[in-house]
Amino acid sequence: MSLTFDHVTLGQRVLFGTGKAAANLAAEAARLGAQRVMVIASDRETEMARTVAADIEVALWHHDVIMHVPIEVAEKARATAAAADIDLLVCIGGGSTTGLAKAIAMTSRLPIVAVPTTYAGSEATNVWGLTEASRKTTGVDDAVLPVTVIYDAALTLSLPVDMSVASGLNGVAHCIDSMWGPRMDPINAALGSEGIRALSSGLPLITADPSGTEGREQALYGAYLAAVAFASAGSGLHHKICHVLGGTFNLPHAQTHATVLPYVLAFNAPAAPDAEARIAAAFGTIDALTGLQELRKRLDAPTALADYGFTADGIAEAVAIILPAVPASNPRPATPEILTRLLQAALTGGDPRALLDL
Repeated sequence: MSLTFDHVTLGQRVLFGTGKAAANLAAEAARLGAQRVMVIASDRETEMARTVAADIEVALWHHDVIMHVPIEVAEKARATAAAADIDLLVCIGGGSTTGLAKAIAMTSRLPIVAVPTTYAGSEATNVWGLTEASRKTTGVDDAVLPVTVIYDAALTLSLPVDMSVASGLNGVAHCIDSMWGPRMDPINAALGSEGIRALSSGLPLITADPSGTEGREQALYGAYLAAVAFASAGSGLHHKICHVLGGTFNLPHAQTHATVLPYVLAFNAPAAPDAEARIAAAFGTIDALTGLQELRKRLDAPTALADYGFTADGIAEAVAIILPAVPASNPRPATPEILTRLLQAALTGGDPRALLDL
């Protein structure tokens, strides 16, 4: 069978090396000719960020980082950057930190150098997200794609095991959603498959040896591949659901993705046999859901949305918001009844296999 597809690869420099973040950041700031650098880092990661930025001159430090990037937080950061005449944004932290840098770049067109400390993957995409009036809006703009990503596994050592698991499973969600995203193609499928393999081998190493870097390197590598595939393939059903749960109900990003993923996989897999086979092969199991669930069991992964504040009272509102956002490319039609059952199962941690035959 002949191949026909249209694939876009985003242009970005990636510097990968454990213990090399500070040197790589200094080299990139010099290469870009930066004179007025703004470093964005949450209060929790300020000490780490100052170590990473020790070899550059920082004009402005910004620590007002909030999950899901509320619009008022973004506007404040934009004004602060403009007043300081910033010419380079450096974000050191997780997805919320990268998201705030993107919010600034979206209006200022300033370049970003991203230094991730989690496995969120936002650093490798041109996707932005903002929350206003309890609604999370996402979009695509090449101006928000960081020009350079600096990966250093040593920077993830302070990430607790439970957060490493949730963040890494968010990366797996990027891979799986890329298998049936609106712009899915064979290149995205290959990247997603390798991302699953790397994450499923790296995350158990982190839980077994939290102070080691081998598993964390594999997880960062896998998270990067996952994000590249996701940026190209586009947002699938899983991400549409999780964006609503995060933006409207303020559920934690990584844990929400980790919890919802098996239910979306169980629902879509029967109608996407090629994607299901690729996912299963990447896990090395007889079927995709078995592979994911075995990994989740090994990792003691999050299991129920109720653990993060979601209640049954929110299901109807969530379904009403999710439904119009479901991509036409989704392998199976997502009706209000199906979305309700999916969220009911995810709320309590029910068996996802009940969704296989819907």
